[in-house]
Amino acid sequence: MKIRLALLLSLIFSVASIGPSFGAGERFALVIGNAKYPDAEAPLKEPINDARDVAEELKRDGFTVDIGENLTGDGMRRAFERLYSKIKPGSVALIFFSGFGVQSNRQSYMIPVDAQIWTEADVRRDGFSLEMILGEINSRGAGVKIALLDASRRNPFERRFRSFSAGLAPVIAPNGTLVMYSAALSSVISDNGSDRSLFVRELLKEMRTPDLMAEETLNRTRVGVTRASRQEQVPWISSSLAEDFSFIPGATGSRPSTPPPPPPVTPPPPAKAEVPPPPPPPPAKAEVPPPPPPPPARVEVPPPPPPPPARVETPPPPPANTAVASLADDPTIKSLTAKLLDNPDDGPALYRRGQVYASKGAYELAIKDFNNSLRLNPKDVEAYNNRCWARTVIGDLAAALKDCNEALRLRPNFVDALDSRGLVNLKSGQTKNAIADFDAALKINPRLTSSLYGRGIAKKRSGAISEGDLDINNAKAMDPNIAKEFSEYGVQ
Repeated sequence: MKIRLALLLSLIFSVASIGPSFGAGERFALVIGNAKYPDAEAPLKEPINDARDVAEELKRDGFTVDIGENLTGDGMRRAFERLYSKIKPGSVALIFFSGFGVQSNRQSYMIPVDAQIWTEADVRRDGFSLEMILGEINSRGAGVKIALLDASRRNPFERRFRSFSAGLAPVIAPNGTLVMYSAALSSVISDNGSDRSLFVRELLKEMRTPDLMAEETLNRTRVGVTRASRQEQVPWISSSLAEDFSFIPGATGSRPSTPPPPPPVTPPPPAKAEVPPPPPPPPAKAEVPPPPPPPPARVEVPPPPPPPPARVETPPPPPANTAVASLADDPTIKSLTAKLLDNPDDGPALYRRGQVYASKGAYELAIKDFNNSLRLNPKDVEAYNNRCWARTVIGDLAAALKDCNEALRLRPNFVDALDSRGLVNLKSGQTKNAIADFDAALKINPRLTSSLYGRGIAKKRSGAISEGDLDINNAKAMDPNIAKEFSEYGVQ
């Protein structure tokens, strides 16, 4: 008995002497890739592929992974509940989300594919607050909490709430939390046209590097993304980890994996055969040039017949406006149109359909819906502002100015209407008035990129070149697509 006890104690001490293991608790991960948002012009290319790649890597790193693709609000709610139910004290819980994110009231929200967002309250209703989710995970006893969000994209809901800040907000997270966004706070990144994001590509590369703690992994990811994008994309990191953690389990960074294949064995070169030297060439024979051939007889070629008269091609008739016709198949427009068929005086449906039409470039249809919305509610400030903006884009500047002025009469210091009227004045050549409107909008919301870029254009036109360039560069840093947006408005 004493011998067995001594052996048991020896085994315990030998195990304890191995050293600490990093992230020894059970590992659970929820990976979500949302790409098919009905309000977007086209499905996003990156989220599904990125989510699958991240899920496979996390499985190799010992995580129990739950992956969801194109999740609705109910689907995301159930997925988070499954994650909560698995967590035990000391567990590691990781969330990866790729899709659209929205900042509201200084919180970041992950957006499901069926979200109906028209106002700020809708963001809180349909979105999932990162802070609330991390708090719930913490309350279940998770020791290490990690959130990786690739959601700093230009979202399709922007035109509905232009006073909101773009991008994501800083997170107030419990101790033991590591958070990383794919871009800087309150900034968005443009689509690189690839089927995988630069952020995830660099993240996976560093996660596969042995002997790195999680914070170093994410810091190296940030450096890699910043360099590869030439400082156009700088990820954001927040850490309050209270213990060491490595994505690759084990103190030495090792992970169970199949050993790499042995290097190919290069066979020795075959013995070189001795080749006898070639015989010397025969002596050169004097060449006698042949006599020149007689000149060919000249053959008279009759001239070619004259070409037939050129056929005049009748240009085909111009194609129908397929872009506008295809809007009828848009799921959001289809559902709103169905409501209006049942009740033509449904004011909210008219206003929302007008917003969708405007966001897809069907400005005339949008204006018709705003007209009917204002017929039902002549004090609809949002409808006046949106009609002002739509009329500005198509060049109906006098009518647009009246709409913006009415919106500001009904709601003084309405930031969206100030921004819209600034665009009206900019297109009308009233640069001083444009600067005044953009200044007023930026005083309310200093990160309103449309006002910042518009003020930069107006300043340059008024002769303040350096000040204008500064505004334009700052706006582009926050939103790389802002110049393209203004060019679509007719402003270069």
